[in-house]
Amino acid sequence: MIGEFIEKYYIDPIRYGQPYNVVDTTTYAIVLIISLFMIYRWLSRSPTVRIDRDFVLCTLPFVVMGGLLRVVEDTGIVPVGWNYLLITPLIYFVMFFYTAGSLLISASLQERGVARDYHLLYAGAGVAGAGTTALVLVSFGMRNGIIAVEILAIILALAVVTSGAVYLAMRYALSWEYVADPLYGALLFGQLLDASATSFGIDLHPLRYMEVHVVGSHLIAWTGTGFSMFALKLIVLFPGIYILERFRKEAPEALWHLILLAMVTVGLAPGIRDMVRMVLYV
Repeated sequence: MIGEFIEKYYIDPIRYGQPYNVVDTTTYAIVLIISLFMIYRWLSRSPTVRIDRDFVLCTLPFVVMGGLLRVVEDTGIVPVGWNYLLITPLIYFVMFFYTAGSLLISASLQERGVARDYHLLYAGAGVAGAGTTALVLVSFGMRNGIIAVEILAIILALAVVTSGAVYLAMRYALSWEYVADPLYGALLFGQLLDASATSFGIDLHPLRYMEVHVVGSHLIAWTGTGFSMFALKLIVLFPGIYILERFRKEAPEALWHLILLAMVTVGLAPGIRDMVRMVLYV
């Protein structure tokens, strides 16, 4: 019975590309929380690595790389069996080992006096990984004759405009001066890029993509439009950022930055993936 449960709710969604369900979504959320705490405890002991704004910004290229790697799996160019490594949740482990390995090597080189500042090496590893993955996808698109640059421009423009509008509302209508922090800007853009890509894919793209996450799929089914994702994001972002800032004053700096990084990741990574999928029509 336990085996059937695991196969139904965890293995089959990976094997057959099924939408997320309540069971695996809840499990992944719990794993994320536990992982954040473990990473916090691990990095807090490091004599070199400090989890701060610079650390979060240097980690963002790895988030982009993760989103692009999911598209590599979507293209079907990865042999069956190996492709499971690029599907949730296994891709999180792949990206963790690449990111943690890059961080350890970079910090070690600084400690040995080989490098002056590990941040540049660490971010460089993320940029190199994301760039290499992007080249693979561009090559795929050129071979198949489909790179819809206009779709890329539309989704990015929609994300920029909506992020700017939300920023202005928070900064001037609500007088939240703290949203000028670049980290909050990354959070807004990441989440609204996800909403922009989802909305375009469901309502406007010729292939008519579908939402695979539990809450989003139910909301879209209820409203009949993918653009309802913007309402969902706003319902989360306004109280979320307010609570984050209140928590910032009491929480350890490192833990606060890790929580914000996780919030950026769960928006930016799927947003990147969905957008690039639509550009390549996969």
